[in-house]
Amino acid sequence: MWKRDDTPRPAAGPVNPAPAPATSQPSMVSGAFHQTPGEPRLMREDSASIGKSIVIKGEVSGSENLTIEGQVEGKIELRDHILTVGSTGHVQAHVAAKSIIVLGQVRGNLTASEKVDIREKGSVEGDIVAPRVAIADGAEFRGSVDMRRKEPAAGSEWPVDVRTEARTPASANGEPVSV
Repeated sequence: MWKRDDTPRPAAGPVNPAPAPATSQPSMVSGAFHQTPGEPRLMREDSASIGKSIVIKGEVSGSENLTIEGQVEGKIELRDHILTVGSTGHVQAHVAAKSIIVLGQVRGNLTASEKVDIREKGSVEGDIVAPRVAIADGAEFRGSVDMRRKEPAAGSEWPVDVRTEARTPASANGEPVSV
């Protein structure tokens, strides 16, 4: 079951306290950390943060996840990434992202391709368009919700007017039956 490692080991000798010099320069990977040859490549998502004291007025777009703890006014577009509005974050903007998590305050319309999640102390005033929406107990929300899924395949569209009606059971002759 267990195989013993029979490779010869060197005899204990003096320990060299100085490391051997590297033969090549470390390379920059994703602008986030240095990697030397032979090191396993770490997989991690790039992420940016707007601090508590930062105020941005205008358009914010990017191709990495973003956390906002400060104030942003204008437009935010992170189509393939996650936007988190932190507990101290104040956003007054139209927001479009893959997923939006609200712990702070947002005034403006939210559009997400995956999910909008308003957490316990989060506050949203505006319309939401997303296939999945979660509003925690204690969260504040004022607006409308449109839970559109991705574009349906041809021939699989829902009817334009789908209604459910409460009906009273009827007997064989059409008379109402008491239940």
